[in-house]
Amino acid sequence: MLATKLAPANRLWKTFFDMDEIVYYDRYRDETCVEKIYGEKALRWTYGTLGGRVSLNALVKRAAFSRWYGWKMDRPSTRQKIVPFIKNYELDATEFVRDVEDFENFNEFFFRELKPEARPIDSDASSIVFPADGRHLCVPDLSRCEGLFVKGEMFDLATLVGDTQLAEQYAEGSLLLSRLCPVDYHRFHFPAAGVPGATRLINGPLYSVNPIALRQNIQILATNKRCLTELETESFGKVIVMEIGATCVGSICQTYREGAFVEKGDEKGYFRFGGSSTITIFEPGRIKFDTDLVENSQQHRELYARVGDHMGASINRADTASK
Repeated sequence: MLATKLAPANRLWKTFFDMDEIVYYDRYRDETCVEKIYGEKALRWTYGTLGGRVSLNALVKRAAFSRWYGWKMDRPSTRQKIVPFIKNYELDATEFVRDVEDFENFNEFFFRELKPEARPIDSDASSIVFPADGRHLCVPDLSRCEGLFVKGEMFDLATLVGDTQLAEQYAEGSLLLSRLCPVDYHRFHFPAAGVPGATRLINGPLYSVNPIALRQNIQILATNKRCLTELETESFGKVIVMEIGATCVGSICQTYREGAFVEKGDEKGYFRFGGSSTITIFEPGRIKFDTDLVENSQQHRELYARVGDHMGASINRADTASK
C-alpha cells in the first residue's frame, strides 16, 4: 500500500531529475560540454516540484533568504568548504592573488581576485571583450530575437531597463547575456574603454538564473534585482552594462568610480556568493559579435569564454573580429 502511494511522486521526481542536461560550448576546448551544476538537486527540486515552487515563492526568491545565506557564507567555519570546492570543480589556484589558506571564509574565496596574467585583455583597438567569466549568449538584433534558451522565449526590454524611452533607443540594438555559475570567477569588468555614469538600482526578487529556471520563465532576467550603468565609449556609443542578482547572491558590489575614465577590461565590481548574470546592450549598428558566439547562440547554446577575451568588434572594423 505504501509503495502504491509513493509511486506517482517517485515517477515525478525521476522524470524531473532526468530532464535535459545543460550543454554549453567551450571556446578553448573547441567542444560541447555538460555543465556541472552546483546544488543541482536542490535547484531541480525547487523549480520542478510542487513543494519546491511553494518554498520558492514563500522564501527562496526573497532578499532576506539571500542575505541570510550570504551571512552564512561569511562565517569562519565555511573555510572548510574551500579546498573541496576547488578540487571538485577543478579550479586553478595558481591564478588567485591570495593563497588558498589566506581566505577567512567561503565568501572571500568566492569573490577572489585573479592575477592580471590569468585574464589578459584583448589588445585589438577595435575589439570589445567579454565582461565576465561565464557562459554567454548574444542577440545581434533585438528586434529579430527568436529567443534565448528556448525558441520564442525572450524577456521584455522595457521591463529589464526600467525605462520605456531607453528601451526604445535600444530596440534594434544588440545584447550579450553572460551567466556566471558559482564555480566561476565572480568579478565583472568593463567590456570597452569609456566613461561610466552612476549605477541605478532596480529592485526585484532573487530567482535563480540557471537555465533550469530560465527555461520555465525567461522574464526572471528582466525582473530580478539588477543594477544599470551607462558607459560612454568612442567606438561603441553608449553601452548599457547591467548586473543581475540571483538566489543566494549576498550583494552586488560596485568598485569603479563614477565619471572617471576606465580602460577596456578594468574591474567594475563583484558579486558575493551565488550564481548571477551580467547583460551588455549596444546601440543599433555598433557591434559585430564573433562567429562562434553567434553560431552557438542561434542554437540556444551558451558559449563559455573568459573575461577580457575578444567577443566582437566595432561594426566599421568588424572584418578584423571574426573567429
